[in-house]
Amino acid sequence: MDINTLIIGAGAAGMMCAAHAGPGTLVIDHAKSAGEKIRISGGGRCNFTNMDAGPANFISQNPHFCKSALKRYTQWDFIALVDSYRIAWHEKTLGQLFCDDTAKDIVTMLRSEMDKAGAQLWLQTSVDNIRHDGTNFRATLMREGKITEVIAKNLVVACGGKSIPKMGATGFAYQIAAQFDLPVVETRAGLVPFTFGEDRFKPLAGVALPARISAHGPAFDEALLFTHRGLSGPAILQASSYWHAGNTINVNLDPTSGLLDFLKAARQDQGRKALTTVMGQYLPARLVDFLNADLQLTGNIADQSDARLQEITDQITAWILTPSGTEGYRTAEVTLGGVDTDALSSKTMGAKSVPGLYFIGECVDVTGWLGGYNFQWAWSSGWAAGQAIANT
Repeated sequence: MDINTLIIGAGAAGMMCAAHAGPGTLVIDHAKSAGEKIRISGGGRCNFTNMDAGPANFISQNPHFCKSALKRYTQWDFIALVDSYRIAWHEKTLGQLFCDDTAKDIVTMLRSEMDKAGAQLWLQTSVDNIRHDGTNFRATLMREGKITEVIAKNLVVACGGKSIPKMGATGFAYQIAAQFDLPVVETRAGLVPFTFGEDRFKPLAGVALPARISAHGPAFDEALLFTHRGLSGPAILQASSYWHAGNTINVNLDPTSGLLDFLKAARQDQGRKALTTVMGQYLPARLVDFLNADLQLTGNIADQSDARLQEITDQITAWILTPSGTEGYRTAEVTLGGVDTDALSSKTMGAKSVPGLYFIGECVDVTGWLGGYNFQWAWSSGWAAGQAIANT
């Protein structure tokens, strides 16, 4: 079977690329249906992009690499595509855009764009072998018990990272990169909850509050959730992408900086009340009880000096913790690291050393923040590769 382009992976990036790569395109995936991660994302409503998406929202060894694709295919371009299909959407918070109805609308839209472009889709198809004969790529595919030999001018690797293995995620993209001597930046789980040993936060499981979290990177002001295993919530997931094993994290339980003034006012108005009672009016009571042992929150509020209230506030706003680890790829939303961007063209996503070989989406060393940024990278990188292939 002779084709122009073989795309491995029918996810967000792969389908986007197929919609733009021109005639003679075949997309394959081992899953039963296309766009499975799209379907489950955003609670089934797909946080398909972010109004604020820009290079600063991405992590990579080369922070400049993503600029070209993001500039040439923006969030506004994708929003226009969504609007053209009359898919209703809304902004939830922090620029995050979700479908009003269902994430399946995005999958249907992309399948329609693929159909318009004449791209074929083979599902439940596995790759047994890939090689290059000096002119073309040759792939041995297994589908419905039959072996098909495909000869393609272009090979696009869009099969994602290692996150959420229960959905079939593997490190196949990195194996292909290694086969063609492309370097791979060490991978690790990103946008993932932290774990702590000895059931440290088990008594607080289910407690949530606004917080500011940092892990040797930007600080994120979002919700913090205590779990049986450790810490989760949007603020934690964001910070986790900047965390390395053994490092500390900084937890600020008073991101609006109102605690000190609150305690001073309470000292005047509620002097006879216990310090823990007053603090329980500002922070979750279970959390105050938990912190009591470490912070020694004894006595009435009237007995606390300005210096003591300042000391308590300082401790509340700079709680230094050392996670024992993360929950790993099992629950991670993304994979950090991936195919080294130094080996790729930022304009085309093509391998500099292997003409016709492209890597797009999550398998590349470009990882977005939580909030629709990783989908935008899928759209932008898929579009860039598709345009490059269509114009060669």
